[in-house]
Amino acid sequence: QVQLVESGGGLVQPGGSLRLSCVASGFTLGGYTMGWFRQAPGKEHEGVSCISSGDGSTYYADSVKGRFTISRDNARNTLYLQMNSLKPEDTAVYYCARSRGTVQEMCVHQDKFGSWYQGTQVTVSS
Repeated sequence: QVQLVESGGGLVQPGGSLRLSCVASGFTLGGYTMGWFRQAPGKEHEGVSCISSGDGSTYYADSVKGRFTISRDNARNTLYLQMNSLKPEDTAVYYCARSRGTVQEMCVHQDKFGSWYQGTQVTVSS
């Protein structure tokens, strides 16, 4: 049974950092493009960052470039998102997902498998 479990969210002050984790089960994470999406209240899901399975190429939304870093540990079947210099507009529920597409197809066109899982809440507020 395929499952993605996100964790690491929380309440942080502007300028702070968080590291999100996504543990995969039921499939081999190394065989897929993986990505992070977020959904702010009243908004659609947005592709934040994606990473390919092969050469490790990455995509970042303009709003997070230079602040967020995506990485993967295939041996641990885990995806990460290091978030630095957090801003109030980063407040959202963050989800991970998998895809057979390119990082652009996944992050820009939301080409992914399956439904969203439970996500992890990130709140940036003073």
